Amino acid sequence: MSNKVINFEIEKETKNSVRYKEVPEEGTAPIVGSLYVQKWFAGNSKNIQVTIEKKD
Repeated sequence: MSNKVINFEIEKETKNSVRYKEVPEEGTAPIVGSLYVQKWFAGNSKNIQVTIEKKD
């Protein structure tokens, strides 16, 4: 198993969610791209961090 931590910054607010865009490490391609998070959870966060765990 391996883990990858991905950083996102706010891109746009919609009616009920916030769209975040991935900030890839220099010289690498994005893994996820954009991510929508519901406003009730995102709150006023300008940056979020997501950890992806590969199970295989």
